[in-house]
Amino acid sequence: MKAALCLEPGRLEIVDRPSPQTPAPGFARLAVSHVGICGTDYHIYEGKHPFLAYPRVMGHEISATVVEVGKGVDLAPGTTVIVNPYIACGTCIACRKAKPNCCTAISVLGVHSDGAMCEEIVVPAGNLYPAGNLSLEAAATVEFLAIGAHAVRRAAMPAPGPEAIRALVIGAGPIGLGTAIFARIAGQEVTLLDTSPERLSMAADRLGFASGILAGDSASAAVAEKTGGDGFDVVYDATGYRGSMEKAFAYVAHGGSLVFVSVVKEEISFSDPEFHKREMTLIGSRNATRIDFDHVRDSISKGLVPIDQLITHRTTLDKVAEDLPRWASEKTGLIKAIIRIGNG
Repeated sequence: MKAALCLEPGRLEIVDRPSPQTPAPGFARLAVSHVGICGTDYHIYEGKHPFLAYPRVMGHEISATVVEVGKGVDLAPGTTVIVNPYIACGTCIACRKAKPNCCTAISVLGVHSDGAMCEEIVVPAGNLYPAGNLSLEAAATVEFLAIGAHAVRRAAMPAPGPEAIRALVIGAGPIGLGTAIFARIAGQEVTLLDTSPERLSMAADRLGFASGILAGDSASAAVAEKTGGDGFDVVYDATGYRGSMEKAFAYVAHGGSLVFVSVVKEEISFSDPEFHKREMTLIGSRNATRIDFDHVRDSISKGLVPIDQLITHRTTLDKVAEDLPRWASEKTGLIKAIIRIGNG
């Protein structure tokens, strides 16, 4: 089969590899249909991922069709599926608490093991969710959107009442936009904050997020103006940037919550008096679970997610070795790029 193999940083090639064998009990062999390109994939190509061994087949935003199943798997060949790429151990403390998204031994397809930028893969059947009536292209967006849906669920904001829940999403990249979409679906009034006027404008024009704040010296004043000096009930930081995450504390209202959607390697510091006087809640959000995948699938099916506005770039397996390196540096107009692998 064909596969896009990142042999080392800056070197991506289309190669021939052996096709997967008959799946073991509990596993399914899939014909990959579409794969979304994630920021992680660009980082792997650029050599910026800290915990990765090369060579690696990237790709963890996956839609596929079941080809063959092992013993004990109740999935008919031909079933279209969304792949949850977080392979959990099933026995650690997180898994025992129904939180496989933060399994202590988690293995992510396309990062810790080879992913889906290839024609076929074998995956544990428990990581496959029916795509329902979604197109296979739309189904490949579910994983990245589930990250934001999970963050919104983690925030545990009350249902909208007489007083609106005001949300600030910091970072208007794909994860931030997904978070903003699901905050809006939850009834929250969303404002975006970003360093790029272009990204804020694109979020307004394509996705309807008219309330935006440009990061910089005037951001604190803009936050105060938009909230009557109160701050936001919930702040989601989706930047993966230490400086932004530290500044985010100041944007949270008294009694509000701060959700870190992205992660950084560095230590983060904050003022404990400011934290305590607000009685803030600080929340970490990692990956997503079946509940989030199902919520995203159903929301797309209901027309609540503007998939046609999120997918801005398309390529094929044959052309990805040319296109992915270019898009790693040419970000203008890019929200989500999708690779068509099969014929779906």
